Amino acid sequence: MTASAAAREAVAVTGLGAITPLGPDVAAFEEGLLNGRSGVHLLDGPEFADLPARLAATVDLTGRLERVEARTLDRVQQVALVAAREAWAHAGTPEVDPERLAVVVGSGIGGALTILSQDAVLREKGPRRVSPHLVPMLMPNGPAATVGLEIGARAGVHCPVSACASGAEALAYALDLLRSGRADVVVAGGAEACVHPLPLAGFAQMRALSTRHDEPEAASRPYDKGRDGFVLGEGSGILVLETEAHAAARGARVHARLAGAGLASDAHHVTAPDPSGAGAARSIAAALRDAGLGPEDVGHINAHATSTPLGDLAEARAFATALGSHRPPVTATKSNTGHLLGAAGAVEAIAAVLALRSGVVPAIRNLDDLDDEADVDAVRTVARQHPHEVALSTSFGFGGHDISLVLTT
Repeated sequence: MTASAAAREAVAVTGLGAITPLGPDVAAFEEGLLNGRSGVHLLDGPEFADLPARLAATVDLTGRLERVEARTLDRVQQVALVAAREAWAHAGTPEVDPERLAVVVGSGIGGALTILSQDAVLREKGPRRVSPHLVPMLMPNGPAATVGLEIGARAGVHCPVSACASGAEALAYALDLLRSGRADVVVAGGAEACVHPLPLAGFAQMRALSTRHDEPEAASRPYDKGRDGFVLGEGSGILVLETEAHAAARGARVHARLAGAGLASDAHHVTAPDPSGAGAARSIAAALRDAGLGPEDVGHINAHATSTPLGDLAEARAFATALGSHRPPVTATKSNTGHLLGAAGAVEAIAAVLALRSGVVPAIRNLDDLDDEADVDAVRTVARQHPHEVALSTSFGFGGHDISLVLTT
C-alpha cells in the first residue's frame, strides 16, 4: 500500500454479526455470497395481491428471541438485537468499562411496522387497545436503544437516520467516537424491517422497484442492461469496533480495520442521484484521504449498486472520477440480499471484511449483460480469488447522502 497523506488512526474490527435474507448469521451470509444464492422471493398473502411490485427479501426470526422480546420490540429492533448478540459474542464478550462503551445503530425508517399495525388497532378497536409499548417500538432510535440496553453502554447511544446510507454513517460516526477518545469500544451498524404493503406501494409508485415477478431470484441485477429496480429487503449488520490499544490489551482477534470514512452530499434531488456521481466521488476521495491511501491501493469495491437504471451508472461514474484509470474488482451484494435500506451499508461493510479475510470477492448475481456505460471490472458468474489489503464500501441514500468506508487488513 502507498500513502497519499498522513493516515489518521484506524480502528480494529473485532466482532461481526448479521441476520440477512441469506441466513441467520454471518456464516450463512458469507456462504450465500460465495455460492451465489438469492434471498429474494415473491410475497404471498391477500395484502400483497394488488401491489404492482410484490418482491422482497426477508429474514427468519423463528426461535431467535424470547417471547417478551417478540412482543415488546418492533421487528427492526429484533433484527438489530439478534445481529448485535452475534457480534458481541464473536468479539469475545469484551470486558469494558460501561462508560467507555458506546452504540451507534442507524435505521432509515425505524419502527414502521408498529406504526402501521397500531394505527389499525386504533381505528378498529379504539385508543384503549393501543399497545403501551407503541412509542418505544416506533421511534427511529429504537434499534440503537435496544442494543445499548442489551450491552449496558453508557458512553452514548446514537442513531444516524440518513436513508440507505444510515448503516454506513453509523460506522463513520463510530470511527470518530473512537478516534476522539470518547469510547474504547463501539457497537455499530444498521437495521431495517419494513416489508409491508404501504412502503412497497410507495416505492412502486416511484418506479424504484423491480417487477420481475416471474423470476424473483433474478430480479436484483446490478449493472445489467435488463435491471428494472431494486428489491426491498430486511435485516441487520452489526460490527464491534475498538481502538487498537484496547483490542491489543485484551488480546482480541482483529478481523480487519476501519481505516477511513468519507461523507459528502449531492444537493441535487431528494431521490435521484446526481447523474455525474460527483458527490459519491467526493466521499470516496475523502475516505481514501482519511485512511492515508491512494486510488491505486483499492483492492476491491463493494458497490452500493441497487439495480436501478440511474443509480448504478451514477456510481460507476463516481468510481471513474475518484479512482482515475484504476479499475479494482467490483461486487454488488444487493444482487443476493436485495436492498436492506438503512442496514445495507453495515451489512456490506461486513461483506467487505469477509472478502479481505478470505481473499475472495463474491460475484454479482444476475449480471448477464453488462451495461455499456458501466465502466467497472464487475466480478461475474463466479467468485474471484483475489488476495488484497484494502476494500472500499460505498453507500448512498435518498436526500443525497454519500458515505464511503475504507477497510483494510
